[in-house]
Amino acid sequence: MKEIFDQLSANCSRLTTKLYSTSFSYGIYFLGKELRQPIHSIYGFVRLADEIVDSFHHYDKNFLLEKFKEDTFEAINLGISLNPILNSFQRVVNQYQIDQELIVLFLRSMEMDLSTQKYTPELYNEYILGSAEVVGLMCLKVFTNGIDADYEQLKPYAMKLGSAFQKVNFLRDVKADHQTLSRNYFPNVNLALFCDHQKKEIEEEIEAEFAMALTGIKQLPTASRNGVYLSYIYYKKLFAKIKRLSAEKIMTERIRISNTRKVGLMFGSIIRNKLNVI
Repeated sequence: MKEIFDQLSANCSRLTTKLYSTSFSYGIYFLGKELRQPIHSIYGFVRLADEIVDSFHHYDKNFLLEKFKEDTFEAINLGISLNPILNSFQRVVNQYQIDQELIVLFLRSMEMDLSTQKYTPELYNEYILGSAEVVGLMCLKVFTNGIDADYEQLKPYAMKLGSAFQKVNFLRDVKADHQTLSRNYFPNVNLALFCDHQKKEIEEEIEAEFAMALTGIKQLPTASRNGVYLSYIYYKKLFAKIKRLSAEKIMTERIRISNTRKVGLMFGSIIRNKLNVI
């Protein structure tokens, strides 16, 4: 009766998404029903790895991440794991034939967070590829449901959307990353002297990536388009809020969108859906 355990695993991934990210939970809600659980499963996997490197400060993070990596590939190869999150994730990887190289790249970026890095432009791009762009590609595998031509056509746009999301996260979390985790992802930037000019340069990169990503969102299958668009709108609103603040200000507080505002965005997405705006 593995079906019962698989359902338990799916429930764990869905609960993980709900507890850690209301914004992604809303976005997933607007996906077609058949897509929701696979994306919950991908999010659960990514969240667990991120928690290891970001939150478990009183434990051996290197050991935990290495064990997590071993358990991940074992689960994929065996088609089962007693870790419900990994059991849920392996089902998606095997069902949608997600390239394991994407998982390797993701975990490599997580490993980069375990040591203090001085990010060159090359390392910055490598980190974003693994931490964000490949996650977009995992989701795209689900959205295109095994149609390789569609996947290849939409691949550059999915990568740009993941990159834009990650760079917005960097700006949102810059205070905590710098002061709590001693991290600075931005190459050639001294966060102790972070200024509006440097912030503006980063924002211009993000604007260009959002513009390219929207072109791809419009080409997504109907079942995935509205959910992805809602996440896009949420991040654009968060980005707009960040842009209105000075570099000094974002170094002193974490910027967020209230849950009330998120609900407003959700209902706005419902209206756009009915009007077929995208």
